[in-house]
Amino acid sequence: MSTHISISRRSIQVLRIMVSGIFLVAGFNHLIHVEKTAQRIEQASFKGIAHFFGEPQWLIILSGIAMLGAGFLFLIGYKTKWAAIILMAILIPISLTVQVGQITTLGPLFKNIAILGGLLFFILNDTDKLLK
Repeated sequence: MSTHISISRRSIQVLRIMVSGIFLVAGFNHLIHVEKTAQRIEQASFKGIAHFFGEPQWLIILSGIAMLGAGFLFLIGYKTKWAAIILMAILIPISLTVQVGQITTLGPLFKNIAILGGLLFFILNDTDKLLK
C-alpha cells in the first residue's frame, strides 16, 4: 500500500535553490579564506575529527571545491540525490568538528541540522520524478 502525498513542484524547486545557496557561499569562503578556516578548526573542541581525515588546509580546499561543485549541481537540479549525498557527507564532519562541543556555536549547529533536513528530503524522495 502506498500513500500519495501531493507536493507543489515550485516548492521543491524553491527548497532546492534555497538550500544550495549555503553551500555555494561556504564553498567559495573555504577557497578564499583557507587560513582563517584552518584557525577555526584548530580552536574547535573536536579538531581531532578533521585531523583524522587529513591535513586541515587540504581538507578545506577539497571541501570548498566539492561544495561548489555539488552545490551547483544541486542548484540546477542535476543528479539532485547524489549532490545532496555529497553535501551531507561534507556537512556532517564540518558540523561535528567546528560546532559540537562549543556553546557559542549552538545556533549554527541547529542551522546545520535544519540544512541536513533539507538535504535528507532530496535524498529520501525521488524529486526528479515529481518534477517531470
